[in-house]
Amino acid sequence: QVQLVESGGGLVQPGGSLRLSCAASDIAFSYYVMAWYRQAPGKQRDLVAVITSGGITHYAGSMKDRFTISRDNAKNTVYLQMNSLKPEDTAVYYCKAARALGGNDYVYWGQGTQVTVSS
Repeated sequence: QVQLVESGGGLVQPGGSLRLSCAASDIAFSYYVMAWYRQAPGKQRDLVAVITSGGITHYAGSMKDRFTISRDNAKNTVYLQMNSLKPEDTAVYYCKAARALGGNDYVYWGQGTQVTVSS
């Protein structure tokens, strides 16, 4: 059974840093596009960053200035390094794996990890 397990969330002060991890199991990880999304209370789930199977990255809005997505295919893990955190970064952060194969779309989500930025 495919599983995506996020970790690394928590409470951090404004200006601080966190590194989120998402460990995948039972998928051919290296073939998947991996992404981080976030959802603040009462808001929709929004894209944060994407990394392709070839390592090409894309960030939403101004995230590139503070966030870095990376992957380690040997560990089946994708990371999100978040620096200079702001209170508005407070959200549940979700990991997503996606792949199109043989006319089918395979999409998996993790359960989310809470990030709270507050003094």
